[in-house]
Amino acid sequence: MRTLTAALALAVALAGPAEAHLTPPVVLVSDRDAVVSLLSGAQRFFVREVRLSAQEQTAIKQASSWTPEEDFYRFYVGRDEGGRMVGALVFVGDATIHGSVRVAVALGPDGKVRGATVVELTEETYPWVKPLIDQQFTRDWVGQDGRSRYVLAERLAPLRGNPMTQFYGEVVGGLVRRGALLYEFGVAATVGRR
Repeated sequence: MRTLTAALALAVALAGPAEAHLTPPVVLVSDRDAVVSLLSGAQRFFVREVRLSAQEQTAIKQASSWTPEEDFYRFYVGRDEGGRMVGALVFVGDATIHGSVRVAVALGPDGKVRGATVVELTEETYPWVKPLIDQQFTRDWVGQDGRSRYVLAERLAPLRGNPMTQFYGEVVGGLVRRGALLYEFGVAATVGRR
């Protein structure tokens, strides 16, 4: 009985730290390159730091069932030669059991997605996310806003044989939507004035 108890205690002790593991990050696109390419047409760039109020966090949760983990986000705002806003970009990420995924989401002045790209992930997640990158999965959100219905089932149907790619498709889609919601609730009302 003591041996069984000791073996069980050892198994539980070893299982705890093994719940999540990290592999080295893979940077697919530098932050600078993401800002320049997703905010094409901008001649000048500014940083707009946004601190979400409790009311804004609650509004985001009500709109999406997602509560921002942070209350501080950094947006990169691009303006044309005349000073008109071309768009704003935010980097959003999610930590999964296989490592983090980070996405750059660019939004137009109207709050609609201009474009999005996976900028960083881990070595372990790369083989699952690569098929999504190859089919330019994030282009489906161009023209959508944070309140749009993000229908992933149709786009992920060809990937049914790979449940991990489907899972990461949902992660990436969720991150694009989060970026749009952060813009809507944290930036849209004030960015035009600065």
